[in-house]
Amino acid sequence: MSLENCSYFAVIDTETNFDDEVISIGIVIADSCSFMPEDRLYLIIEPECRKPAVFSSVLQHRRAPVDAVVTRETALEMVRDFLSSYDVDNLFAYNARFDKSHLPELAFYNWYDIMRLAAYKQYNRSIPDTCELCKTGKMKYGYGAEEIYKMLSSDRYYSEIHNALTDAEDELDIMRLLGCGLETFEISEI
Repeated sequence: MSLENCSYFAVIDTETNFDDEVISIGIVIADSCSFMPEDRLYLIIEPECRKPAVFSSVLQHRRAPVDAVVTRETALEMVRDFLSSYDVDNLFAYNARFDKSHLPELAFYNWYDIMRLAAYKQYNRSIPDTCELCKTGKMKYGYGAEEIYKMLSSDRYYSEIHNALTDAEDELDIMRLLGCGLETFEISEI
């Protein structure tokens, strides 16, 4: 399916524990024209969430109502049903290789990396002229989601929460703030 012909797409984020197991999945369904959120799903994975993790303190966050605490198998079934209900085939993530590698059950979807546009001067007009760039136009450093969000939004106080749902919402904001049409993201497929 071409990106220009879809009605909805999804932005997905995961958080992991110290054993590199997924402890939560956040998904935002967005309208392909406006890039505005239509629906959300936030799942906490059990028993993996009980193991130590860097960001376990924000698994439950006021901005991220939990839809369910379930096993990984049930979570992935819920994710597929949720995506199917919006006829979504295209998943976007910041540093998408990380999320895709942690969710091999979703490998049959089309995955796109938001970072592939956000870190390049030719797609991100907010990158200052003083920024060190590679010959390709990619920033040499400082292109994590938090730094890019600050740059695009001019919100120098922004801090990434590291909750899977809030991060997915912020990554959707990055896509919208870049001002590129959805078809531009074709080059970011992984």
